[in-house]
Amino acid sequence: MSQVFIEGATHAEPAFRTMLDALKRHGVKDVIVPSLWHFARLPGLQEAMREHIEHETGARIWVVQGQR
Repeated sequence: MSQVFIEGATHAEPAFRTMLDALKRHGVKDVIVPSLWHFARLPGLQEAMREHIEHETGARIWVVQGQR
């Protein structure tokens, strides 16, 4: 594991944007997450965020545990 991105009220920039920038900057091709719940709680939004990440960065999202 190289980096962990966490949303927080005290952070100046959203973790999602920071993660996208890091994926692009480092040419990351694979992202592993325990579940899509780490992106959002609603299933439709989970898939939308997954597709956005893959489209924006060219990285593939790998889900380890599946859906809740």
